[in-house]
Amino acid sequence: MDMYAEEIISHYEHPHNKGKIENASASMHEHNMVCGDDITVYVKIKGNKVDDIKFDGSGCAISTASASMLTDFAKGKSISELEKMGVSDMIGLIGVDPGPARLHCATISLKALKEALFMYAHKEPDAKTRSL
Repeated sequence: MDMYAEEIISHYEHPHNKGKIENASASMHEHNMVCGDDITVYVKIKGNKVDDIKFDGSGCAISTASASMLTDFAKGKSISELEKMGVSDMIGLIGVDPGPARLHCATISLKALKEALFMYAHKEPDAKTRSL
């Protein structure tokens, strides 16, 4: 557990892929009014795969670290693969169950990414995405 906590702290203090992508293929903003997490995910798509991805905004250690880890993971992945991701995939990615009080913190970047991808594909978000 300590190893996962250290990785979360490292991603929070030194987030990967933080910034904006000018002329992104798609982007989506999410805000958690309960805790104040605020994130925008920018995606550049090439050949139905994520060519580049960045996130910007502010939030707690869990939301920032999760966004950093998700953006690392998403590079090179297909749109369809990422559209299928859910809560359990995100928990597996960050390596720790944040519990019910912090679950939204851990999944806010996933919701933003998936909504951006659905928008890019001109599709409505699925129920799994809307429930994040």
